[in-house]
Amino acid sequence: MSVRRLVSMSAALVAALTFAGAAPADAGKPHRVDRWASAAKATVHPGTMMYTKGAQCTANFVYTDRTGHVYVGYAAHCAGKGEATDTDGCSTTSLPLGTKVVFTEGGSLVDGGTRLATGRLAYSSWLTMGKLGTTGANACAYNDLALVRVAADDVEKINPSVPFWGGPTGIDTDGTAAGDEVYTYGNSSIRGGTEQLSPHTGTSLGDNAADGGWSHPLYTASPGIPGDSGSGFMTADGSAIGVLSTLGLAPLPASNNIGDLAKELTFAQHHSGITGLQLTKGTEPFAALP
Repeated sequence: MSVRRLVSMSAALVAALTFAGAAPADAGKPHRVDRWASAAKATVHPGTMMYTKGAQCTANFVYTDRTGHVYVGYAAHCAGKGEATDTDGCSTTSLPLGTKVVFTEGGSLVDGGTRLATGRLAYSSWLTMGKLGTTGANACAYNDLALVRVAADDVEKINPSVPFWGGPTGIDTDGTAAGDEVYTYGNSSIRGGTEQLSPHTGTSLGDNAADGGWSHPLYTASPGIPGDSGSGFMTADGSAIGVLSTLGLAPLPASNNIGDLAKELTFAQHHSGITGLQLTKGTEPFAALP
């Protein structure tokens, strides 16, 4: 299947100018999370825009570790250095761990938006697979998760709930069947920060046994576009199932492929060196039809 990565570079120059003078994030100090910001007031959450060296992607979910650090996930290819058609995470080069990532709102084709918070790249499945010498075709193609450790001073701005839908309620572990409904919240800068266009519903095309459970192809009412990359998908009960990775060109044009989050997170738990890494459930209940 021909695929294309969904990173938006449209505001690269503007973002570079907007954030060039920002102070470095202090992401190393643990911050025990006793209480999240309310969903109504939080400025960082699943669906927030994330800029890495000018490339814009969308946050999927919030994660924590045993020491109290807080992470926001997006796609590993968001920090990749290859072309949009470079989809092999085992061989494509990436920016190093420690690379600064900026959380913003209101980004567009001509403006990098307003800075909300900062963090540092703490884990990349692409970097890790390259270091380990991973060769499995499915993992190399679909293991596409990266984690950004949020600066300690910005943790108080976070809520782990997905806007509009609520959740996640946990992690899906049994994949999808053809016709299963899925729910997501994309935030491409191409849409100019128009929140009303961010919530999407979709339908699974059924898992391909040849993918070994690593990928779930699907159609959404409005296909994921560059900048939506990295956004999270949930099942009908609010379980987190995947991370938006690619746009299918053939044989299913305008379809999207999401990497399986259960497999991606298990890989990270085994190889990231982050002790006690886990998904954080949303504080708001999931509702398929708010």
